[in-house]
Amino acid sequence: MTDTDARPAHAPAGRPPGLRATPAGAVIASVVLVELSSGITQGFLSPLLRGLTDTLGVTAADLNWISVANLLASVAFTPVLSRLGDLHGHRRVLRWNLLIVLLGSVLVGLSRDFTTLLAGQILQGAFAGFFPLLVGILRNRNRSRGGGDEESRRGISVMVAALVAGLALGLVASGFVAGAVDSPTAALWVPAVATTVALAATWPLLPESEHRPGGRVDWAGGVLLCAGLTAVMLGLGLGGAPGWEWTSARTLACLVGGALVTALWVRVELRTADPMIDVRMFRRRGVVTVSLVTLTFTFCMIGLMVANAVFMGTDPAAHGYGLGLDPFGTALATLPNLLALTLGALIAPTVAAAITDRLTLAAGSLLMAVGYLLSLSFHTDLVLFLAGTAVAGLGTGFLQHSTRTLAVECVPRDRTSVGSGINELLINVGGSIGAAAVLTVFAAHTRPGSLLPEASAYTVSWTVCALVSLAGAALALLYRTPPREDR
Repeated sequence: MTDTDARPAHAPAGRPPGLRATPAGAVIASVVLVELSSGITQGFLSPLLRGLTDTLGVTAADLNWISVANLLASVAFTPVLSRLGDLHGHRRVLRWNLLIVLLGSVLVGLSRDFTTLLAGQILQGAFAGFFPLLVGILRNRNRSRGGGDEESRRGISVMVAALVAGLALGLVASGFVAGAVDSPTAALWVPAVATTVALAATWPLLPESEHRPGGRVDWAGGVLLCAGLTAVMLGLGLGGAPGWEWTSARTLACLVGGALVTALWVRVELRTADPMIDVRMFRRRGVVTVSLVTLTFTFCMIGLMVANAVFMGTDPAAHGYGLGLDPFGTALATLPNLLALTLGALIAPTVAAAITDRLTLAAGSLLMAVGYLLSLSFHTDLVLFLAGTAVAGLGTGFLQHSTRTLAVECVPRDRTSVGSGINELLINVGGSIGAAAVLTVFAAHTRPGSLLPEASAYTVSWTVCALVSLAGAALALLYRTPPREDR
């Protein structure tokens, strides 16, 4: 899109009535608060899961539905919220987005039964819309001020860092509240507090998007996309669980049926004037390359998340492998990975400016591969194992920033949030495939009657993820910066 109309500098075309200039510091602070709340909402529940089995009277297997429901809700919310933001204003939709998450967080806080908790988690899944909408705000603001993509890239790096910081803060805050307050459900209010602060602080500060393309929401396409992806993600998320064996009718029905509905969605979108997601964007080399790299790095990042935590908490004296850390020690042992990920996200814009986007993508994947090979080679040594997770985290930080940045730079500006939303969807898809693959490996290497797998389950998983990361590096070399007129 280009601006060819003459207009006063103080009143750009398309500016909504009453729009005012917002200081850059206020915008960045607002963005950080929203992403912190997103990270807290995603990370707060992990330390509480064991206690919830007693408080809510559910089994550990039942708790799997929490992550599955949250993931499915994220898949459903992301494309709709992203498209609504591009059409009707990113700030307006973000406000409603925050209110939905706040409502879900209040339900979670009030939970005294599993059904209420699950309903709250489904509404909390709307946090998946935060990132695409914030990217839309940043990119539109920079455009209206005559800025280039560099400022947007710095903003995205800060967003990724804030998201990771929120994950760590959510873990610490809920664990602290659970230990300090004499109530089994007090810590369930942590995300409600975080979302309330974010909503109150950002409501008056964030600027509205000045450039809106107009059009309508393709609800038919949205329903088909959500139905297809939800079915696939349900099959991947529960595949291998009791009653959801990979060869069972329900698992195959979800996977095959979801794939067929998604194919039908593609056909419908190609015939729609205002599609929910313009699948023709996948004719762009950059979009395809960034999408494939996103699938590879999230396959490894999310696939190994639970596996590494279980490995670190396994007693080597009892099982012949593991690092023997207690729950608090395991939490501390995740910090090198998270800190390195944050550092990688913050320095990624500088690295890309020095060595190009293509090589930054490749470097991120190579660092992840090296990190997994270090874990594979030195998993009996705590310091060297954590060094491996830090190296992998640095590469993940590069890719978290670069793929999210390039996902929006490879599409037209009036599709900014949709481009970012596609990337967020692929993060969920890649992570689900990775988690399913690791689950399959663990099942194959667990003896009947045993609760924990053999050591070979971990070595195979690290090897697979190293190979997938190398494949990601090879795919990254196919990336080419799109012509400026295509962005």
